[in-house]
Amino acid sequence: AVGAAAMEEAAALNGSAGAGAGAGSGAPAAAARPPATPEGMALAYGSLVLMALLPIFFGALRSVSCAKSKNSSEMPETITSRDAARFPIVASCTLLGLYLFFKIFSQEYINLLLSMYFFVLGILALSHTISPMMNRFFPANFPNKQYQLLFTQGSGDSKEEIVNYEFDSKDLVCLALSSVVGVWYLLRKHWIANNLFGLAFSLNGVELLHLNNVSTGCILLGGLFIYDVFWVFGTNVMVTVAKSFEAPIKLVFPQDLLEKGLEADNFAMLGLGDIVIPDPSSQRSAPFPSSLKKNTHTYFYTSFVAYIFGLGLTIFIMHIFKHAQPALLYLVPACIGFPLLVALAKGEVTELFSYESSAEILPHTPRLTHFPTVSGSPASLADSMQQKLSCPRRRRQQSPSAM
Repeated sequence: AVGAAAMEEAAALNGSAGAGAGAGSGAPAAAARPPATPEGMALAYGSLVLMALLPIFFGALRSVSCAKSKNSSEMPETITSRDAARFPIVASCTLLGLYLFFKIFSQEYINLLLSMYFFVLGILALSHTISPMMNRFFPANFPNKQYQLLFTQGSGDSKEEIVNYEFDSKDLVCLALSSVVGVWYLLRKHWIANNLFGLAFSLNGVELLHLNNVSTGCILLGGLFIYDVFWVFGTNVMVTVAKSFEAPIKLVFPQDLLEKGLEADNFAMLGLGDIVIPDPSSQRSAPFPSSLKKNTHTYFYTSFVAYIFGLGLTIFIMHIFKHAQPALLYLVPACIGFPLLVALAKGEVTELFSYESSAEILPHTPRLTHFPTVSGSPASLADSMQQKLSCPRRRRQQSPSAM
């Protein structure tokens, strides 16, 4: 799963390069087309910004709500600082591998294989995205049966679960609807079907990508900042893969929609990596104010505004210079700098960087920081652990500062 995510991300981060090509930045395919009208460009870029904000906002909300409702065994894996540091290296190797594949093998067969791969992933991602919304439309007397897909390895005491997936009849209906979109995309490669899959990938990425502190997010964004700038400005690898890669790893919107309608073909593009990767600062800071006993979401809204500013600046620079731009060149400084400036103004820099989101995911679950050494029966061990958990609570109640 990590390798697949890295492959998708390495290709998806070329979205701003694709945007330049789609907008007529000097690419051979775009040179033959008539220039887009100001109205068409405004509609295309405005739609891209709106489509980028939707999965960020709703994905962050779903991430926080799911984290508070699930138990610790069902929580998504947290990206560590080591994972964040290795991610740009893995993404670079994968991007270079895709570039060599397109140079050595036939582009047609590679894209056919990738289309089938993202066809399956897209159906599952879209089904997971629309399932909560579709549940409201089912009648109360709908015959909703429960199913379980279980795949194990071994036998007896050594039996190990490989896949344990529970679903119901409503999930099957959502899967069927998503399959219709998948067949539409596979046969027509229509830009609307592409965007439905792209939005589903983005929302799931925002929901599942979990960073537990600010330092990890800064490491990840800093490494991908260098990655994006190098592969766009330093080589032609990113642009080449962007033009060759046919998969729903970018959001597109036609600049000639007003002239050609739904059959328009002069696209502006935004990679999914430019949506999912800068977002962890917004997702991570959503519950942050509650750790400071405040009723506001200052850092969430600050990061959200920072993303809008960075993406708008990317589009503006690309439009002025008519050249592909690495969006992370502008998004990373904005998404890190804006919350940091707010923290400096509020005197909360130390609290911001020492905040751990995992401490608020399960506030009702006790956590042991020191494990006692106890000999004797299991009952005495349980009594000792209970005393360790209850003693700090009594000390806080007796403290004058707490009162």
